[in-house]
Amino acid sequence: MGASKPNIVFIFADQQRNEVAGYAGDPVAITPNLDRIAGSGVSFTRCVTSSPVCMTARTSIMTGLQIHQHGVWTVSNPELRHGQSHVRNVRDAGYRTGIIGKNHLWPHEGGDAREHASELLEWGWDMALEVAGPTETLLTDSAYTDYLDQEGLLTTFRDYLDHYHGERVDGRHRIPPWELGACNLPPESTLDMFVANESARWIREQAADKPFYLQVNFGGPHDPWDAPQSYRDQYRAEDMGLSITDTHIGPLSTHVQLLQQYAPVKLDTMTEDQNRQLRLGYYSKLTLIDDCVGKVLAALEKTGQLDNTWIVFSADHGEMLGDHGLLAKKCFYDGSVQVPCLLMPPGGTTAEEKRALTCHLDIVATLLEIAGAESMPDSDGRSLLSFVNDASKPDQHHEGVLSELGLPPQAYTMILTDRYKLSIDTLTRTSLELYDLDNDPKELHNRVNDPAFDAVAGEITETIMNPMLAALDTSEWTQRT
Repeated sequence: MGASKPNIVFIFADQQRNEVAGYAGDPVAITPNLDRIAGSGVSFTRCVTSSPVCMTARTSIMTGLQIHQHGVWTVSNPELRHGQSHVRNVRDAGYRTGIIGKNHLWPHEGGDAREHASELLEWGWDMALEVAGPTETLLTDSAYTDYLDQEGLLTTFRDYLDHYHGERVDGRHRIPPWELGACNLPPESTLDMFVANESARWIREQAADKPFYLQVNFGGPHDPWDAPQSYRDQYRAEDMGLSITDTHIGPLSTHVQLLQQYAPVKLDTMTEDQNRQLRLGYYSKLTLIDDCVGKVLAALEKTGQLDNTWIVFSADHGEMLGDHGLLAKKCFYDGSVQVPCLLMPPGGTTAEEKRALTCHLDIVATLLEIAGAESMPDSDGRSLLSFVNDASKPDQHHEGVLSELGLPPQAYTMILTDRYKLSIDTLTRTSLELYDLDNDPKELHNRVNDPAFDAVAGEITETIMNPMLAALDTSEWTQRT
């Protein structure tokens, strides 16, 4: 290949739970392509999202900044495209840049996703093919809906999505996932296969005059868990584990109470059989995503570029999957904030698993170092390349990693250390949750009101939390009554 620098393919899933994968030790999950990446690379088992919300986390990936630095607590600010962008830095380092899939830097509530194409170019992409996520495809057009329309399948898919939003059918806000069942689209016509096929096409079309940076953004395994029946048939409900439903001890955080109160699907009466069906749907969708990853790897192999390409895999946030009576995200339990983080260098390396605390911003710093690009000002990210280059490096990277959540008018902040997880009300700085993960890995006993842990909370707040939040100005925030 003519390019002296390696290519970079950053594969980004939506709502992918960290430990649901074969390489992560899940005996049920069928993920041969992710297992292949992990088997020839380094997996970071304690990587934390910048925010357990789609648009906020994705803005951090673009800017290399924490939520309180870029200010997107809920809906994105379009003016940020004129600020710092890791994509622009990579492009300026000599790369051809492209993004295909669910970008989600703005809401998709109708219209056409292509209306934002010029904004993506301003972020630094040379080519952008954006699609809406699966639920948003009900109302938002894109190149994918054009494809479905040409195949005579658009009504089929939108009828399925209409059924998923149960208020349009029988008055419920949303169909419970154990009732939803498979989508009757052919596997090759699913949203994520469309993204994979378009990504493979783009890879095949690249000239060898310069390296490329491609971001492949899948819409899954975000709900609806709409994998075709052939994927559901790969699993048996009786093989599925059960969600964490043990009794919680201590106070529930304010944001968890809000999630339970306003959840579109209530899980308090969910049976074990329903729980297993819920999980089967998610696992099926994840295996579909894995097959899509395989399409991208195959395109690199067939064009002779895999041995000159870095593969990076992660997700915007996790999925609660019924744990603690919750679905989706927007909380600081592990299921919501832990994300996969895989790095496979060109030609592969000896498989390593690292427990070092890492975060989204570290992925950004890693991408920039791979590209030989300028680093991001004011970013807390630290490149992970040293772990790839030196297998003997100790599992130490950050003293603590931060995740932030906006549920207007409230905002919350979490710090994860090697042993503890502390969350606070960002405005009042009141501690809300404290879990001793060494002795309570399921996060069932909130020690925030336990005097024996006052010193722990105080030390984390003073030495890690407060310095990280030093730049946060809340003087103009709406005070709660």
